[in-house]
Amino acid sequence: MTGSLQIKNEKYYVVLNSHENGKRKQKWISTGLPVKNNKRKAEQMLRDILLEHEKKNPCAQSDILFSDYVRMWLKQSKKTVGTVTYMGYKSIANLHVLPYFDKNKLLLQDVTVSDLQFYFDEKTENGRIDENGGLSPRSIRMHKNVINQTLKLAIKNGLIQINPCESVKLPKNEHYEATFYTAQQMQTLFKAVEGDVLHDLIKITAIYGLRRSEVLGIKKDSIDWDNGLLTIKYTVKQVGKEIIEEDKTKNASSLRSFPLTDEAKEIFETALENEKINKKLFGKKYMFNDYLFKWDNGEIFQPNYVTKRFSKLLEKNGLPHIRFHEIRHSCASLLMNEGFTLKDIQEWMGHADITTTANIYGHLDISRKVNMAERLSNALS
Repeated sequence: MTGSLQIKNEKYYVVLNSHENGKRKQKWISTGLPVKNNKRKAEQMLRDILLEHEKKNPCAQSDILFSDYVRMWLKQSKKTVGTVTYMGYKSIANLHVLPYFDKNKLLLQDVTVSDLQFYFDEKTENGRIDENGGLSPRSIRMHKNVINQTLKLAIKNGLIQINPCESVKLPKNEHYEATFYTAQQMQTLFKAVEGDVLHDLIKITAIYGLRRSEVLGIKKDSIDWDNGLLTIKYTVKQVGKEIIEEDKTKNASSLRSFPLTDEAKEIFETALENEKINKKLFGKKYMFNDYLFKWDNGEIFQPNYVTKRFSKLLEKNGLPHIRFHEIRHSCASLLMNEGFTLKDIQEWMGHADITTTANIYGHLDISRKVNMAERLSNALS
C-alpha cells in the first residue's frame, strides 16, 4: 500500500492506494487539518497512518538483503534509462551504496529512516578524503535517487509498504555562481592557446556555446556544407574511465543547428585536411572514425583530458580560472550583452526550458535594468 496527501475543500486528506484482484482502489481519510500552515503535520499523519496499516497488514516476510535489492533494481533500470544515466547509477552503487550496505547486512524489510539518515550523514562528512570533507549536496542527491528508486520498486513488488527514503533530510543545495569571460578575455584566451591541440576545439565551443559532450561529438555528417549548417546531434561522454558515444543529445531542444561562420568553416576544413594527411602517415595504425576533434592517430579526445588540459592552459598562461563548461556560459553572457533576448539565448544554448536560461543568465540583463532604473529615477525626481 502506498499513500499521498491530497487537498479537498481547503483541507488535507490522506489517500491510501491498494490493489485488489488487479484493480486499483483508493481510500480517502480526512486529517481535519486546514491547508494553511499544516503541511508538516499532515505529512506526519500520512506516515503514522501508513505505519499503523503496515502493523495490521504486514507484507510478506523476505530475507533479501537491501544491497541485493539495489543490484536487482540496477539490473531493471538498465532496460529503461540511457547508457550514461545507467553508468552513473552503477558507479554510485558500486563505489558507495553496495559496499556500505553489504557490510551491515541490513535486510530490505528492516530499512528505516534512521538507517538511511545515518548513511547520508556519513557520506556528507566522510564521503571522500580531501580538503573539503564529504560529498557535495548534489552528489548526495544522486545517492538518494538510487536508494529511493530501489525502495519504490520494493513497494511496487509488495515487499514493503513505506518508503523511508522520503523522510530523510539532506544538506541544502549549494548556490553555484557561474563565472564568465568577457569578449576581451576570450580573445586573450584564444591567443594564449594558439598552436595547442585544443585551440580549435575551444574556439568552436566558444562560438556556439556548446557543452563538452557536444563539441567532442561533432562528426563529418554534423556539417551540411551545401546549406552552411552545423547540427548538434551526437555526444561523447565519460563515466569513470569509460567513454560513451551516443547518437543523441541531452534532450530534444539540444538537437539544434547553427549557421557556419567563416572561422568555423576554416576550422572544420583544416580538421578534414589533417585527417587525410594523418591517415597516410599512420596507415593501418590509424584509428578510423568520423569525429573531427581527435589526436593525429585518430583516437578521439577523452572528455576528462579536455577538462584537465584546459585548466593547465589557463594556469600556464596566467589567465583567470574558469571551468571548461564556463566557455559555454561566456558565450551566453556575450549574447546577452549584445542585446539578444532570453528566448534567443535559450534556443542557442539548447535549454529545454526558458526557466533554466533565466535562472543562469537573467541577472546579466543589465541594459534592461539600467533602462528601468532611469525611468524610475525620472518618475521620482
